[in-house]
Amino acid sequence: MSEETYQSREERKAAEKARQSQQKSNRLPKKGSMFKKIIIVCLVLGLVSTGAGAITFASMIKNVPKLDSSKLVDPLSTKFYDKDGNFLYEYGKEKRTKITYDQVPKVLEEAFIATEDSHFYEHHGIDIKRTAKAILVNLTGDFGSQGGSTITQQVIKNSFLTPEKTLKRKVQEWDLAYQLEQKYSKHDILMMYLNKIYLGNRSYGIAAAAKNYYGIEANDLKKLSLAQAAMLAGLPQSPNNYDPTKPENRDDATKRRNIVLSSMLRDGYITAEQMKEASKVPITEGLVGKTAQQNMPYEAFLDAVVKEVKGKLKDVDISKDGLSIYTTLDPKAQDYADKMMNTNEIIAYPDSNFQGAFVFLDTKTGEVRAIGSGRNGYKAQFLGNNFAVDLNRQPGSSFKPIFDYGPAIEKLKWSTAHKIDDQETFYSTGQPISNWDHQYHGLLTIRTALEKSYNIPALLTLREVGLDRSKNFAEQLGIKFKNDQVYESYSIGSNTVSPVEMAGAYSAFGNDGVYNKPHFVQKVVFPNGKAVNFAEKSQRVMQDYTAYMVTDMLRSVVNTGTGTTANVPGLDVAGKTGTTNFDTKTRAKYGYPSTATNDSWFAGYTPQYTMAVWTGYAQNGSGNYMAGNTTKIAQYMFKAMMRSFGTDSSSFQQPNSVYRVNNELYIKGNSSAEVPVKPKNTEEKATTKNSGNNGSEVKKNHSEEWKKQKEKGKGKGKGREKNK
Repeated sequence: MSEETYQSREERKAAEKARQSQQKSNRLPKKGSMFKKIIIVCLVLGLVSTGAGAITFASMIKNVPKLDSSKLVDPLSTKFYDKDGNFLYEYGKEKRTKITYDQVPKVLEEAFIATEDSHFYEHHGIDIKRTAKAILVNLTGDFGSQGGSTITQQVIKNSFLTPEKTLKRKVQEWDLAYQLEQKYSKHDILMMYLNKIYLGNRSYGIAAAAKNYYGIEANDLKKLSLAQAAMLAGLPQSPNNYDPTKPENRDDATKRRNIVLSSMLRDGYITAEQMKEASKVPITEGLVGKTAQQNMPYEAFLDAVVKEVKGKLKDVDISKDGLSIYTTLDPKAQDYADKMMNTNEIIAYPDSNFQGAFVFLDTKTGEVRAIGSGRNGYKAQFLGNNFAVDLNRQPGSSFKPIFDYGPAIEKLKWSTAHKIDDQETFYSTGQPISNWDHQYHGLLTIRTALEKSYNIPALLTLREVGLDRSKNFAEQLGIKFKNDQVYESYSIGSNTVSPVEMAGAYSAFGNDGVYNKPHFVQKVVFPNGKAVNFAEKSQRVMQDYTAYMVTDMLRSVVNTGTGTTANVPGLDVAGKTGTTNFDTKTRAKYGYPSTATNDSWFAGYTPQYTMAVWTGYAQNGSGNYMAGNTTKIAQYMFKAMMRSFGTDSSSFQQPNSVYRVNNELYIKGNSSAEVPVKPKNTEEKATTKNSGNNGSEVKKNHSEEWKKQKEKGKGKGKGREKNK
């Protein structure tokens, strides 16, 4: 190779330097080329190492739902039907007012985009950066703890997918979101979102929310102020907790609105001065108050229906899932029940504060036909508190067939002539128990003890059966016990129950010993035709002789005992009264007389219907107690319903397992002698409170003291009959 010539030494040095630089450059790959190679290597390694993951990913989207335009445009309303399949009401559709993009003011659009999806107009359904961040957070915690969902994804989730937080559902959401963006414009997708989303205060869609919160109609949405738009945009995260019509929510609602304003400032939609001024506006400014559900018939009953549906079908949304709900409602019975509860035409209530609640159901099926859910301000509203199913009050003596005498016949095979020695008696803690008349009646049958509603025989009966066996018997009848604990004072009803629980329990006595869980729904049918039946399988919970013998004793209660007011001529009625009174402290605080009654119950049944009624006052206060004939209002309510709707005049049929002697019933094949039963010592614990019929407070003591008290009480029965 010939040697090059240079004009000068400097020229040679420069050429040499250039040559060395070129050689170095040839040895190093170009920056862009190196990056490409790294990406290729990573992709190859990723494909090799995640091949199984890719297959799993493909399987996840294989059965992804198809984009159904009808579901995207209109939520599917739920239809309710009565027991005969007649249409009652359509829920959902009337609460949504559909609007177009042109009707949405810019301030409202910007508020929602800044809050829910700041890159809405930039992504193709999935915000990659936001999703990646959410995935990284989820990798260190529970899956689903961070969302990253775009507005497009929220439309998909609310229209096609269940709310469960699983990887499969999220992958399907991504796939459908991408498909949606290919098929519809951004404005279309935004309106799908704004027309569907739930914003609290029974408002579905932005138009309904503007109307319900601020009284602004759909065609006047431009009247919304910046502060109002920000408040509405803050609601989707937690509508019930940020609803400013609820006083307890207003501090949180204000903070949430101000976060929206900060997001709008961050994205350049408003100035710092605008944010400052809007933040000063009280959250209540412009509110028109909480809206009431309009034109919904049988609101309380449908409330119970929806609670039952939500309890059994966890992931349904009755506002948009297009369900057909076939209820157990008898409209005529419910109309009459509403009239009885809310007027004085059928029952003369003592004052406006007096309360009542009941469940009226089919004895043989457990289907609820009508309910009383409270009066005046306590009347149940849709998705509210419902006394018929939510109330928990002490049942008093109406609990004795469930916890004392029913178990005694079932477990010990007692006859209705079995004798109990009604004498001075003490709880295991040493606290005395008394009858309502403060007398002792000596040896008497359990029929008489139940008929006259004496307390001492009930406790002595419980002791013979045992707490555990009585608890088991009651639980088979659908009764629940707080903290799974039972105490001696439950023998006279110091526990708490609801009307629906009591109605279910009593119906088993009237149904030959077969229990059907009370229910408000026959079946739910989904839009695809799938049906879910709600009636649970019938359960035999006691022998037929137990059911009939308890029924026969409860006939005596209605015919000649404490429940004669509930008797209905022409119907075979069995039932039991129950009252509780106040403890000493409460009486002293409110000036109640010693005879004041707190709760008054009547639970009864015919072969056709069962009804459990509670009456009383929702809260203690001056004059809020029952006395005299007001304690019988529960019986009057029972009688009114049975007389109006009881069409079955048949009688309860005595089973072959029972025989009758001198009007008392005995179990065939039971050779045990019927002898008087004396109090049985027991170490079982009593409750720290006894607020049954005697109204006394429990005083803690030891079993040894109880033994002394028992000895002290012997022989005190003289002269009892003349003091009765």
